[in-house]
Amino acid sequence: MQSSASPLRQTTRLFQLPREQHAAARSWLEHGGRTPLKARLATSVVLVRDGLGGTETYLGYRSGKSPLGTIAFPGGSLDEADYETVPWFGPTAGKWAGILGVEDHQQARAFVAAAVRELFEETGILLAGQDEASLVEGGNSEEWMRARQLVAEQESSFPELLERWGLGLRTDLLRPLSRWISPDFAHRRFDTRYFAATQPVNQQPVLLEGKGVWGSWVSAARVIAERDTSSLGDSADQEDTRGRNLSEVTSPAVETVLEKIATARGCVAYLSHKRQMRTYQPQLVVEDGTPMLLVPTAAGTEGGSVQRGR
Repeated sequence: MQSSASPLRQTTRLFQLPREQHAAARSWLEHGGRTPLKARLATSVVLVRDGLGGTETYLGYRSGKSPLGTIAFPGGSLDEADYETVPWFGPTAGKWAGILGVEDHQQARAFVAAAVRELFEETGILLAGQDEASLVEGGNSEEWMRARQLVAEQESSFPELLERWGLGLRTDLLRPLSRWISPDFAHRRFDTRYFAATQPVNQQPVLLEGKGVWGSWVSAARVIAERDTSSLGDSADQEDTRGRNLSEVTSPAVETVLEKIATARGCVAYLSHKRQMRTYQPQLVVEDGTPMLLVPTAAGTEGGSVQRGR
């Protein structure tokens, strides 16, 4: 007989649902049995650094009810250019395919390329170099900002930029974290691979001119300690963030990652921690008449207890 203390026993957690999603959730519950919208493939990069208050991470504001969260890590959906062949340093596409749990090596390359591209577009951090030991420097020049704008507006592709600058992707600087699939009821759905990377020594995140609204380094431990307050949402100071607690402005994926960072003993420890690429998909449930998201914290098990997302 398996004891209740067995590591195989699953724990599930309840997360608060942002109020903008309540209508879609109730509609789904009232008219069940519909086919979920197809989830778009996406990536997100958790950028970390060591700070005086512990390990810090970079968060940004995302408008338009993003599946990644209103306040989230840099990221977005894959585009056609991500499937193009580009110079590549680090683990092979085959190795990444195994890590990410995909059979198609080209798709694995696209996930990695999209992660580097999205991080560059949204923060200016570019994980690329001329060889496997170098990393490009820059980030504050007009040329750099213009290049980001061209890529973001798809006036120039990311592979074209890499070729023009003579760079290849430093895929060895990325660490895989997890896979999160949006709930079935959502009107916009992502199938997102999360990666982590440390802030390069000679690069600083800068908002994209004309698109970026708010972005900031935050202490993960502090954010988690203040999760029941509106501290983070008030810092972003947007109509859909002010006065809202952590769960109301992020997603279960973001909140869970922040918890892990908060307990890490520095960047190196966080990035070097060996972890399985687990898949999570929040399920819609009703708790005391309120729609909430139920997330299993362990894969491949049954049973277990329920905890609140805090």
